[in-house]
Amino acid sequence: MSQQIYHKTIAVDGVDIFYREAGDSENPSLLLLHGFPSSSVMFNDLMIALADRYHLIAPDYPGFGFSAFPAKDQFEYTFQNIALHIGNFVEAVGLKFFAIYLHDYGCPIGLRICLRHPEKIAGIIIQNGNAYIEGIGAEWDETRDYWENPTEEKKNVCLLF
Repeated sequence: MSQQIYHKTIAVDGVDIFYREAGDSENPSLLLLHGFPSSSVMFNDLMIALADRYHLIAPDYPGFGFSAFPAKDQFEYTFQNIALHIGNFVEAVGLKFFAIYLHDYGCPIGLRICLRHPEKIAGIIIQNGNAYIEGIGAEWDETRDYWENPTEEKKNVCLLF
């Protein structure tokens, strides 16, 4: 099997998302979410090393790398909105069940994808991710309220992203 990395672009909700893909799609899939200030290029060596055993996909977020840079009056550059776009990207490229690798800035994006579609997640790998209380700002107030007093209504509010 070739360890070639393919460079592709797909339109997701009107935004062109660039991504790198390697490995056989019949192998277990791994979604690689990059940190800040970086792009999918940070995964080149890892993708080459793992392409004989895994199917690897590494997108650039909107406004990063080779993906489109929508104007800020036309695109909300928040973790929530980027997670929505990358979640829709996952659907568009046909990932059904995958492990997810979260690095740095990719952690708050990827964790939202995991919460929205837990049935798709085979495993989670986190490197230097912001997943601790000190790093969670006011935008997490509703989620923290749900954690402390879980109700179906509060759960549904938290899943709206």
